[in-house]
Amino acid sequence: MRRVAITGLGALTPIGNSIKEYTTGLQNGISGAVDISYFDATNFKARFACELNGFEAQDYVDRREMRRLDPFTIYAIITAEEAIKDSGLDIEKIDLDRVGVIYSSGIGGMRTLEEEVEGFALGNGIPRYNPFLIPKMICDIAPGQISMKYGFRGINYATVSACSSSTHSIMNAFDYIRWGRNDIIIAGGAEAAITKVAVGGFSAMKALSTRNDDPKTASRPFDAERDGFVLGEGSGTLVLEELEHAKNRGAKIYGEVVGAAATADAYHITAPHPEGLGAANVMKLALEDAKMNPGDIDYINVHGTSTPLGDVAELKAIQKVFGEAAYDMNIGSTKSMTGHLLGAAGAIEAIAGVLSINHSFVPPTINHFTDDPNLDSRLNLTFNEAQEKKVKAVLSNTFGFGGHNASVIIKEYEG
Repeated sequence: MRRVAITGLGALTPIGNSIKEYTTGLQNGISGAVDISYFDATNFKARFACELNGFEAQDYVDRREMRRLDPFTIYAIITAEEAIKDSGLDIEKIDLDRVGVIYSSGIGGMRTLEEEVEGFALGNGIPRYNPFLIPKMICDIAPGQISMKYGFRGINYATVSACSSSTHSIMNAFDYIRWGRNDIIIAGGAEAAITKVAVGGFSAMKALSTRNDDPKTASRPFDAERDGFVLGEGSGTLVLEELEHAKNRGAKIYGEVVGAAATADAYHITAPHPEGLGAANVMKLALEDAKMNPGDIDYINVHGTSTPLGDVAELKAIQKVFGEAAYDMNIGSTKSMTGHLLGAAGAIEAIAGVLSINHSFVPPTINHFTDDPNLDSRLNLTFNEAQEKKVKAVLSNTFGFGGHNASVIIKEYEG
């Protein structure tokens, strides 16, 4: 099968509104958590989130278009543009029938839906809905909008699997290119779920941290006092391209996608399998797909959401699959900095892996204060500070409500 290169990157995250800024944020261990500014969160159990910092949509999209797009689609369009520019693609010189978009969102246009329902409730029950309600809300509008902007006529759809969504988009893009169906696919995910409904809903199920007195340190994966995840927002986009196609046009190559897999826990709607069974299976299958051994992985960007059950289960799975090799690699959770971007998490975390390969560092798991006696202290969880390291291969994990597991392996390009 054909080899698949990564030739373009775009990022809009709570710790950086471009790839350059995101890289700096990861290297410096910055927290993106702030008190919520989008609505009055005074009466909510969790009153903070990882919002985009210094971001103004009108700097990227004209006001007329903004009225027709939910923020999650705006985020997707922005990072797709950055990634496509970064890739050096000349739209006039490529076969647009062979360029696809596989893009994801776990929730889609929740802000739009919330605003429209509130408007209906306050309007004495008179159904005066925005004619753009449905196309603003649906998850698949993001890849649709990207394809229409650039004229990409290849495969086009959205992947939706909760917090695994954008890892699935990368995996699907990887498969379609190596199978020869498309030459280039724009893959990634976007989420804009810092809304009253989302914050209230996640709080009701006790998934969010309630460390309201100290938001910056609230996301603390693997810490003994972790109490839930911090909601984040943003988008990440990767340009995946058949290797020879990329080489023929002189593209810079950030690395290769070499393996991917997906499994199900088949266990519980929200809780992970206590022994990490599905997580172990997906990592094992990804290694087999990449034809790699456990000792070949230098860094695992874990799902690591800062939840009491999830963090323990994932490390159990890693130790089961990697054995003694687990003690020689770096393990880290960038969610400690960005918060949890739900359906966009896999994209920005895969990008973090690409950046670690290209800049020779492992991003830290910040906010570690107290060791958890339930975790093996021999594991290198890259606490608090980035580590300089030559990274050749990265495995990125994402696990979603419903028991969805997805892993992708990215490797240094060696010619």
